[in-house]
Amino acid sequence: MSVLAASASSAQGSASAPIIFWFRQDLRVNDHAGLVAVRALGRPLIPLYILDESKDMRPLGGASKWWLHHSLSSLSRDVPLVLRCGPAAEVLNDVIQETGAAGVLWSRCYEPDAIRRDKVIRDALSARGLIVDSRNSAVLFEPPAVNNKAGTPYMVYTPFWKACLALGESHIGAIQPKVTHELKYVNNVRSEKLDDWKLLPTKPNWAAAFGQRFAPGEKGAHSLLQSFLDGPINGYKEARNVPGSRTTSRLSPHLHWGEISPRQIWYATRAALRAGKIKQQKDADHYLSELGWREFSYYLLFHFPTLPTEPLNPKFAAFPWSTDYSMLKRWQKGQTGYPIVDAAMRELWQTGWMHNRTRMVAASFLVKDLLLPWQMGEEWFWDTLIDADAANNAASWQWVSGCGHDAAPYIRIFNPVLQGEKFDPDGTYIRQFVPELAAMPNQWIHHPWDAPSSVLRAAGVELGGNYPHRLVKHDVAQKRAVATYESMRPQSQPAAQRKLPFKALSAAK
Repeated sequence: MSVLAASASSAQGSASAPIIFWFRQDLRVNDHAGLVAVRALGRPLIPLYILDESKDMRPLGGASKWWLHHSLSSLSRDVPLVLRCGPAAEVLNDVIQETGAAGVLWSRCYEPDAIRRDKVIRDALSARGLIVDSRNSAVLFEPPAVNNKAGTPYMVYTPFWKACLALGESHIGAIQPKVTHELKYVNNVRSEKLDDWKLLPTKPNWAAAFGQRFAPGEKGAHSLLQSFLDGPINGYKEARNVPGSRTTSRLSPHLHWGEISPRQIWYATRAALRAGKIKQQKDADHYLSELGWREFSYYLLFHFPTLPTEPLNPKFAAFPWSTDYSMLKRWQKGQTGYPIVDAAMRELWQTGWMHNRTRMVAASFLVKDLLLPWQMGEEWFWDTLIDADAANNAASWQWVSGCGHDAAPYIRIFNPVLQGEKFDPDGTYIRQFVPELAAMPNQWIHHPWDAPSSVLRAAGVELGGNYPHRLVKHDVAQKRAVATYESMRPQSQPAAQRKLPFKALSAAK
């Protein structure tokens, strides 16, 4: 018997008592297993969102708060959303006492602080004989369902994703019907005002341009998916690396807040392929494999709860990071002197989002060229990304840093000049976000320090004036990073084993 069925049978004497659905990172009404479960109970519904800022929960970043405000505003047009702020356990208890609710349903989260909190709440409500149930809403394959033959977690993406795909679409399940029009709602439950939560920035309004690129909410998510499948997905496998073009779906913030489910994206992509809208199988497969990376990140966070703060490879706990934190501010502001890195960091600040290719380049620059701890980058992205996600953010930073799940060594170092020349050859991306270099010829825009003085003058560029000198010389920084990594290796290893894989180094350029 399911938890829901067992709990419902004990509460059958109060069949008219309402049920609370606790919205979290599932801010949608379509393909929502939790709302379908509410319909099955046949009880009046109290749709509740709790802003839990208690000390046991990681505070939301500023950009996430901007998104959340608009997402809740959108959801409230579909259901009579009740808003409460406070520790979740206390808020739920208050609403139960005020309304006589028979229980609480919610969608599962996989962040370690949420898991701990939810277990305490589940145990307390169950002990009171209340209905308690949670459903999967966030992933295609729940982490406990995927293990290797030894029964232990996968540590490398490719075998993990193959194991997921082997489970088949029957494991993913069917799209759930929209049921909100069939539900009865409880009126006159006290709700706080969204504006009183002050989730939006005031002065200065650093999020002023966010809304020009993104439309938070379920409607915006589906519009974005449809426009992507109508064209840009064709050629995706190669074009996804070009930051100056609109060749990615940009659905990551919608996915994080659950305004669209990965299952909806999966089936919509498969349908577009069958209908011939997607011309080549490789583009559909590669796009769906990006969902796979998201699944892997959640999988790692579930099995390794310290992922956002501690390296998966324990050897890196003693890595001799630099303590010259003055360089951190230059990186954050996009003033490193490397145009592709600066464009990436300015795109982040101006739009709340950053292209995946330049996320890797900017992250590599922080941890390899500047030798600053990856946790500093993870914290900055957490605060400034509208798609800040504990799993994706931490797993990606550890991947770039070489201390995480990937089998490739720390020595993967991105050359910011070569990355710019390869993926932004005409400087479109740089000119958009680093306008002081807009008049630089393509030949020099990725390394203006090499340009003749006459070219700099003609382009209106003054190095050390309106555009900074390089924080470091990449070739020097690269050798320093290699030497630092080498210093961690046990000196008792045979020389052949201690030799660094320089082929990997050049391949990362």
